[in-house]
Amino acid sequence: MMNSLPARSNEQKTEIAIARKKILLLLRKYRELLQEMENVPDDVFVSTPGALGDKYYDIGVAQKALHDEAVAQAAFLKAKTIAEEQLKQSPDDARIHALSAKVLARLGEKEGALLEAQRATELLPESKDAFFGQEITGSVAEVYAILGDNVHAIEILEGLLNRPSWIAVEGLKVDPVWDPLRNDPRFEALLNKYGVKG
Repeated sequence: MMNSLPARSNEQKTEIAIARKKILLLLRKYRELLQEMENVPDDVFVSTPGALGDKYYDIGVAQKALHDEAVAQAAFLKAKTIAEEQLKQSPDDARIHALSAKVLARLGEKEGALLEAQRATELLPESKDAFFGQEITGSVAEVYAILGDNVHAIEILEGLLNRPSWIAVEGLKVDPVWDPLRNDPRFEALLNKYGVKG
């Protein structure tokens, strides 16, 4: 007689969904990502702060990559609404401010995006939390990349590559987040400078 596996908690389901979502994004399997997100109900994500807004942000990214601008816009607007609601509950959560910054950047709201990015950095600087502070710094670089400010994005990435951090050249090469920088010779020079020498 087989033992049945214990039911997973929403936190565990969220962790699994987030991990799968990240892999599918890196592999640029956007249709599979959308299918995956449809299969995970919103209430599963609610138990993890910021996860629900993240879900709709990534749906927007996937739809944009599939050239469905209207559906992407709707997903980004939903992510914006979710982030706004979560910030009412947790106004000092740097990660939700960082998500809000990325969403606003995708919606073309440059001023709001930069203000949210600045707020996230103030709330969780690297000097306060070396690990999650770097995550916020990386999000700020992403905001600049989305807004087309390659100079600031590359400058921040160089700072992260120049010290111990979770940012690595291998990730920069494949992650679609950095696609806006791909045709910039300064980005190519950055990858070459910090890449593994043969």
